[in-house]
Amino acid sequence: MVSFHLPPFLLLYILFFPRLEIKTLETRSMAMKPHGKSIMSSDSDKKIVFFKDLSLGPNEAQLRFRLIHFWEAWNPLKKTLIGMEMLLIDEQGTVIQGFISPGRIQKYLPDMKRGSVYKLNNFYGSRNKSVFRVADHTVTVSFSWNSELTVLLNCPTHFDADSFRFHSYEEFQANCDLKGDLYEKVDNIQFFLTVKICLDVVGHMKLVNGQSIVEAPVLDEVEIAKARRVLIHVQSHEYVGPVMKLYLWDQAARDFCKKFNSYEGTPTVLLVTTVNTKTLGGTLALTSMSSSRVFMDYDVQPTIDYFSWLGSNPAIAEQVNAEVVTKRETMTIGEIFSYIEQESAKDAFFECTATIDDVVHGSSWYYISCSGCHSKVIKGPTSLICTSKKCGKVNASGVPQYLSKISVYDNCEQDVFVLLGDAGRELTGKPASELVRSYFEANGNEGVNLEAPVPEALISTIGQKHKFCVKVTEHNFSGKTRSLTVTKILPLDPEPTTVSSEDNHTTATSGETSENCVDSADGSKKTCDSSELERVKRPKCGN
Repeated sequence: MVSFHLPPFLLLYILFFPRLEIKTLETRSMAMKPHGKSIMSSDSDKKIVFFKDLSLGPNEAQLRFRLIHFWEAWNPLKKTLIGMEMLLIDEQGTVIQGFISPGRIQKYLPDMKRGSVYKLNNFYGSRNKSVFRVADHTVTVSFSWNSELTVLLNCPTHFDADSFRFHSYEEFQANCDLKGDLYEKVDNIQFFLTVKICLDVVGHMKLVNGQSIVEAPVLDEVEIAKARRVLIHVQSHEYVGPVMKLYLWDQAARDFCKKFNSYEGTPTVLLVTTVNTKTLGGTLALTSMSSSRVFMDYDVQPTIDYFSWLGSNPAIAEQVNAEVVTKRETMTIGEIFSYIEQESAKDAFFECTATIDDVVHGSSWYYISCSGCHSKVIKGPTSLICTSKKCGKVNASGVPQYLSKISVYDNCEQDVFVLLGDAGRELTGKPASELVRSYFEANGNEGVNLEAPVPEALISTIGQKHKFCVKVTEHNFSGKTRSLTVTKILPLDPEPTTVSSEDNHTTATSGETSENCVDSADGSKKTCDSSELERVKRPKCGN
């Protein structure tokens, strides 16, 4: 019998390579997700696509882009994290919105840096949201289970650093409180969508929290962080004349304050991205979003260009309609209550026309204030002490200031307004100090340690109609009080000559079981039950 002996290398070939082939197949099998999708990928197999060519559904292509900005998106009602949203721009200058679900944020966040260039393999093209869009593209790039994000270092391809969408005053108005109509065709089926797009605004500042920009205001970062907002009146050379109110909230407000104070001089040009447009009492207002970014004089090219234009047109910068700048939103008492009940309501000022029904008795109509800071003073062992921590005078001079509660009504609602300081003087025509002094002088200084009763100057305002500037605060939002604080008395708008308001006054009634009143000058509140309202002197009705 003849025996054959195989060479050693041939034996190794037969024994090893079949096992190698099996191992390769096993590895491929382990790398597969359900439905045949593989986690492993090769850049050489990936087709690079541009944003303009993206379609809905899963994509195994490759995207290359610059990460302009990213931010957390929260549900304001449920206080839950929706995900991480991004603003991306490709080499053709097309901007698109990106999204990472909450469970995947920590996977990608460590490598995310604003301004860096990336490539993304595998993603899902989802439909862009219909409200508060930050990009015009109808598709959103959503990171999926097999997405691979890689930083491109020293990339030779040019990507724009940013992109802005500026609009005219008329376009802001058209987008205000409305949802624009957008028709989209998918698979030969036409869809009707309602879309709310966030816009960018650039202009020169007129007022910052009521302070003129020419007075070089210094902003208190602690106070702004506490208030959570900054109000800026801004005007653009695109629409010289109208001045828009721009409300910056939370992070945008903090960014604005920090950047504003960092300038050696006072910055004048402001650019804010992705603002929402609203109408408050007939006045156009812009509000920041969580995606908003803040730029000033020399930060980006649009602000540099605007600053250059402003320097060559100084007369334009001085043109402003003062009435528009100082105008506050006009609302009825009922509309103010509705605003307070909104989940997103913040501190705000409103104008409200109402008739004075009575003066609330049972509590002092004035308080003794520090002559320096107008805070409440208390009696010390030998002197008056200011309660303000900033002032802290231990030998303060006391001056009576208004803290008067008046019952008012309009066509639909009734409320208690609180008159403070100058607002009381504007209503009665006399300062509280003069009325208190006159009372005690007329009574030979008897009962000097007691309080002066409600003066006739205040009682005589019953039945008068006035326009009040009122503010709503955290006390209103928390439900501690329905009372509104009056900061100013404004002249009434002229009524049409064909309409007479005489004989049309309706006496307000107390249909509620309780109202809230200010209890002291330091702003503490107490609940006034129905008996206090019954103590209010009612106006006499006559023919």
